[in-house]
Amino acid sequence: MKLIVSQTKEELGKASAEHAASLVNKAIEEQGYARILLSTGASQFPFFEEFVKMNVDWSKVEMFHLDEYVGISEKHPASFKRYLLDRFVDKVNLKCAHLIDGELDPDETIANLTKLLNEKPVDVGLIGIGENAHIAFNDPPADFNDQRAYKVVTLDERCLNQQIGEGWFKNVDETYKQAISMTPSQIMKCKSIISVVPYKVKAEAIYKTLTSELTPDVPATLLKEHPDCTVYCDADSASMLDSETVEKYV
Repeated sequence: MKLIVSQTKEELGKASAEHAASLVNKAIEEQGYARILLSTGASQFPFFEEFVKMNVDWSKVEMFHLDEYVGISEKHPASFKRYLLDRFVDKVNLKCAHLIDGELDPDETIANLTKLLNEKPVDVGLIGIGENAHIAFNDPPADFNDQRAYKVVTLDERCLNQQIGEGWFKNVDETYKQAISMTPSQIMKCKSIISVVPYKVKAEAIYKTLTSELTPDVPATLLKEHPDCTVYCDADSASMLDSETVEKYV
């Protein structure tokens, strides 16, 4: 794992977007296409603002995304499908976007996505880290051994509170308690992983991720096992790290 710390979220957004674009362009140059996996949430705003500006032949890019609430309509402002349509899909000319529809049957959705994922590897995965150090919606303790591509998970209390804190819901009663989520094992199949993690609310998760041994209680520690994973932090999210830890991952 490599760590890159920017002073601001704007610098982080530009640096991570340029990195992602370079990997996408390399894949297109080498194989004629690229497959990408995208995460959502407030922490990804700086990335998407810059990513859509990148010089990429989007017509050769196929997109998947990590998770979606079970039962949610794409018209709901908290829908991750809606998030990606508004901030990415509708702004670039993609070859194809495999968006998760929360209103369809979860088992059928998972079967279809699994078939598509098994066709070819994902070249670049954008994997956020939650306040509880989850990756996708794999809250602690995460199951690192589940070999399915996606599964239905029940969200824990801290995860639900993060969604409220980010402004997607007013209270717990409004939240969706289950989601279709990519599994950790499937995330690790991405050829390259970029993790964009700004903001003070992520400082504890970053600290635990970089200072803990591999453990399901800190799901993001699994990313350290990946051969090509880069974590982008701003000064706020890196604020709990000492210089020795930072130097270890630079």
